[in-house]
Amino acid sequence: MTARRVVAFGGGHGLSASLRALRHCAPELDLDITAVVTVGDDGGSSGRLRAERGGLPPGDLRQALVALAGDHPATRRSAGLFQHRFAAVPVGVPRSGATDPGPAAGDDPDRVGAAPSGTDGASAGADGLAGHAVGNLVLCGLMELLGDPVAALEHAGAMLGTVGRVLPMSRQPVGIEAQVRGVDPAAPDELRTVRGQHQVAVTTGRVESLRLTPAAPAACAEAIEAIMAADWLIFGPGSWYTSVLPHLLVPQLADAIVSTSARRLVTLNLAAEKETLGLSAADHLAALHWYLAELKVDLVLADALAVGDPEPVERAAESLGARLVLAPVAVTDGTPRHDPAALGAALVPVLGADR
Repeated sequence: MTARRVVAFGGGHGLSASLRALRHCAPELDLDITAVVTVGDDGGSSGRLRAERGGLPPGDLRQALVALAGDHPATRRSAGLFQHRFAAVPVGVPRSGATDPGPAAGDDPDRVGAAPSGTDGASAGADGLAGHAVGNLVLCGLMELLGDPVAALEHAGAMLGTVGRVLPMSRQPVGIEAQVRGVDPAAPDELRTVRGQHQVAVTTGRVESLRLTPAAPAACAEAIEAIMAADWLIFGPGSWYTSVLPHLLVPQLADAIVSTSARRLVTLNLAAEKETLGLSAADHLAALHWYLAELKVDLVLADALAVGDPEPVERAAESLGARLVLAPVAVTDGTPRHDPAALGAALVPVLGADR
């Protein structure tokens, strides 16, 4: 049987969960996986490297590579190395004596809640390595050495034995800006411009509109090719305004997403994040239509407990041409995180179905 070609869009924890779920489908489905990753991060280690070295912010790309890393003990060890984050060395402590096991796999201070550029741990100055993930430095070095982010990601993928391909949505970094209402609690109706992915992700106001700078970045050509050849496109889960919607704002990507013959699936989040407080599950789907009116979706996958009353979500899905599928895809400890095994189990009958 010919492999089913799947392209997953996003960044950070959400895309990582989606990619790990697709890995769980492997025993039952022959999947050819491509991750298309946002390149707007400007916080934490990624933000520092972007500001100091230029080039693409590596954090979300690193997370996707690690999620697709092979199962051989050596590649798992390399994946752990990519996730290892240097701790700050206290003043007076010999550098050779500093040890830190690094964050657990999946922890990602580059994403929501990370300190902005220059403020995570002992940032550039006293200890320039503090706060940096090893994988971020490796990707930054590979991009400088090879002169092309796609070539760098291919090489890093070979180092990790990845079972899929990771591509940036654009070869140039982008900025994210939002018009946000109520940033200042004292002026709840005032509209302000919030600049930078990190600031948009943690805003306390309501995002009214989103845009990229530059407004029309060139899409990664390899990503366009993958979209046009795909059988399925998967959007979400993830930070809606900073990880999912930015793909729809790249004109060439949007054109390919609309014109491809691939089927389209949207995986809804389990809970609102700071940037989407006040938005219902149905509102998340409406936002897809708002930013890409021509977008048609085949299926919307959601957790029944997270959705609550399914009727508004069903109507929102139908407005996109989609059918709502409810499945238990959350971890069982009550936290709003997708369980890759459960999400993978829900995806098998969906991705495996014939047209």
